[in-house]
Amino acid sequence: MKFIESIKFNSDGLVPAIIQDAENNQVLMMAWMNKESLLKTLETGNTVFWSRSRQKFWMKGETSGHTQKVVAMYLDCDGDTLLIKVNQKGAACHEGYRSCFFRKIDEKDYSLVVCEKQLESPEKIYKKKNE
Repeated sequence: MKFIESIKFNSDGLVPAIIQDAENNQVLMMAWMNKESLLKTLETGNTVFWSRSRQKFWMKGETSGHTQKVVAMYLDCDGDTLLIKVNQKGAACHEGYRSCFFRKIDEKDYSLVVCEKQLESPEKIYKKKNE
């Protein structure tokens, strides 16, 4: 896995990973990966990230069932950002939206406007997590 040597992890040993829908190219989310989570992603074929707040690995969908099957991975020209194209099952956002980028900044009054349909309530996702 020689390509890992090309990745410029930050001082915390992390690299940002942009997750994109493989079918329609919608940006779904951004999360952090370290070398181990990247290797787990390659091993399982599902996205695995490093939680900075909980200081542990988490596989997308491990509690909600909203999994991400990896289709392709790319490294940007500077070597400091990953782009991972996935087949997304359900919501990618913990707030129940397909994408974490479900709010648009209005050009007129700079307010936030929800521009996407919520697929599932956060309460339902939280309930699944704690079952």
